[in-house]
Amino acid sequence: MDRRQFLVSSVAAAASATFAAEPRRIRLAMVGTGERGIDTWGQPVVDGYSDVVEIVGLCDINSLRAKAAQDLIGTKAPAYVDFEKMVRETKPDMLIITTMDAAHWRYIIRGLELGLEVLTEKPMCTDEMQCQAILDAVKKTGGKLTITFSARHSPEAQKIKELLMEKAIGDVISVDSHEYLDTSHGASYFRRWHHLKENSGTLLLTECVHHIDQVNWWLASNPVEVSAQGDLRVYGRRGAFRSTHCRVCPFKQQCQFYWDVNERRTDIPDRMNPWYVKLYVNCESEDGYLRDGCLFREDTNIYDTMSLRAWYENGVIFTHTTNAFLPYEGLATSINGTGGRIDWSRFRGGGFQSSELRLARAFGKSELIQLPPLSRTGGHGGSDSSMKDLVFRHQPENDPLGLRADVYAGTYATLLGTAGYRSIERGGEKVKVSSLVRL
Repeated sequence: MDRRQFLVSSVAAAASATFAAEPRRIRLAMVGTGERGIDTWGQPVVDGYSDVVEIVGLCDINSLRAKAAQDLIGTKAPAYVDFEKMVRETKPDMLIITTMDAAHWRYIIRGLELGLEVLTEKPMCTDEMQCQAILDAVKKTGGKLTITFSARHSPEAQKIKELLMEKAIGDVISVDSHEYLDTSHGASYFRRWHHLKENSGTLLLTECVHHIDQVNWWLASNPVEVSAQGDLRVYGRRGAFRSTHCRVCPFKQQCQFYWDVNERRTDIPDRMNPWYVKLYVNCESEDGYLRDGCLFREDTNIYDTMSLRAWYENGVIFTHTTNAFLPYEGLATSINGTGGRIDWSRFRGGGFQSSELRLARAFGKSELIQLPPLSRTGGHGGSDSSMKDLVFRHQPENDPLGLRADVYAGTYATLLGTAGYRSIERGGEKVKVSSLVRL
């Protein structure tokens, strides 16, 4: 072989090796380009996962919002209002669904029918009919569906899962969980499309489903029966005055909840303030959606205070409460076992901040569980990054804690929440999960 032939063959071999070492990136399409889509699955994917993921298409029912998302995400991926056209032209491998909750099921089913791997934001869907349709579609297509339950991914939640797998407190007898939503986060659900049950399935699904799935996952068991009570005590018809939205409200000076969507707020991350204007205010002309909707609209039909009790296949009793109008944000969870108790609490706002994970063994001393410093940044204390690592990088490789949530995890979380609001509708009567769908 002469020198020229040697150089040509060497370059070809090197190019071949390089190509083999660089696997094809996942082609990801997104439907729903609102706040969650942009802040969790848009910009962070472009910034941190471009080596393994390429966003190839964005779709939203509002064309102005889809175009605004291109700039906010930092992508040249084309924007669409026609979902079928997006899939046909961009040929994605994977679909992420970040639409209004009640629309998830339609895109899940169509994505599976089109042969895509489907990721959907929580909740998987918002009622039993939608849930049954998804189960039937998964069975028919054999497709892969992942529910993005980020609450599984917090360091505390993972440590609790490890302790329960080790039987650190024996067999679990009961779980008590209390969620505290403040006058910023809690109130925000009543400003947005969530305030209608037909859009969100109430807070038991759109918000509490995080914690419901967390408990299902910790217990490695399924709910059998649910009873619940709920009421609207602060928002909606309970307000002394009301308007359509804050910017035009004649009661600005009187309302403690008044929010000018065009101005900076200290309780919202700096990056979000201009986003609200670009994604919502500047796009109102197309669909009339108001991001600063009045908290006291009389058509609000979800609850701002809820109490739920569920009985599980393994005999565990789970009690959960949520209030959406409190002076601080947080959670308090206790897991009671035959050999001890685990307590996890986390609070912020109202002038204080606290976080603690504690293990108390029967006939022993209570001990504070020290966790290593956070190794990830990103939303929900790094949980969103952990979730993306699992989905896009398959880390941890063997998923020993079962962090990935499949269609059945999504189903049982949905059914527990749905059974909860059906129970409220029926005056608190017990609802059997098996009566809602064919499992």
